[in-house]
Amino acid sequence: MNGKTSDMLIIHPEHDIHILKGLASEIRIQILQCIHRGPKNINAIADELALPQSTVVTNVQILEKCGLLSSKIIKGIKGNQKVCVCEYSQFLVSLEKDSIYQKESVRVEMPIGLFIDYAVSPPCGMCSPTQVIGFLDTPESFLEPDRVKAGLLWFEKGFVRYKFPNNAYNQKQTVRRFELSMELSSETPGTNPDWKSDISLFVNDCALGVWTSPGDFGDKRGKFTPEWWKMEGSQYGILVKWEVNERGTFVGKQLVSETTISDLALNEHHSIKVSVGVDENAPHVGGINIFGKGFGNCDQDIVLELFF
Repeated sequence: MNGKTSDMLIIHPEHDIHILKGLASEIRIQILQCIHRGPKNINAIADELALPQSTVVTNVQILEKCGLLSSKIIKGIKGNQKVCVCEYSQFLVSLEKDSIYQKESVRVEMPIGLFIDYAVSPPCGMCSPTQVIGFLDTPESFLEPDRVKAGLLWFEKGFVRYKFPNNAYNQKQTVRRFELSMELSSETPGTNPDWKSDISLFVNDCALGVWTSPGDFGDKRGKFTPEWWKMEGSQYGILVKWEVNERGTFVGKQLVSETTISDLALNEHHSIKVSVGVDENAPHVGGINIFGKGFGNCDQDIVLELFF
């Protein structure tokens, strides 16, 4: 991935070909040179370069999608106005495959019970690796302080919301790729491997799309599921990895939405809100199990990773 040193952008063609394509335009170079002399709105750029506003808007959008410029709101003579700001003054194309910039990332693992908000419907519940938390099928039990120990939680409809620290914002880094992974399955009384459920993910209130779980699995005990948990209960899920980059949002290699990394506005927030759940109007309302440490087949909670 590309890296930033002061106001220099280091570009690695193997990963950043979209940035090179963004620079491969005389008009876009002129726009960058124009706003490098100072932030300007679309009208000012169009006037200075003697270009139609529509042409400027189209090329600004391309540059913004590549991360080469950003839009900010500043105070003007007649109120606030949106201006374009140049992110870099120098570009360096690196052909080194093992550059340190390819390895720069920040990883945060969030316990599945450490949600900040929820709205769930029965059947629902939570378990730590040693016992049931609160009462089964009682949404109010999701308020129990012991929820932070949860290794498994489930519900039919609704959501749970988490708040991650935005280390990219604090380190003033530009995020090029966002990844989120968690072990998931459908939820039905007992288990059923053919019980579909449409599970939705939102980041900073932006819809990333839907992943359809094929079923609720109980054919064998999960690798980390404790012995006291009955075999009639959900045993394990599928490790689902969401990736958001400049091209859209993917689960595995499948494009699930047109939401891009710039849509998440990660450079504007101190934290990153993540909501996962099942919409009551989804085609397949089949519930959700979220497996954390101490349950399922994966020794992890919810893992968020930002790549610079």
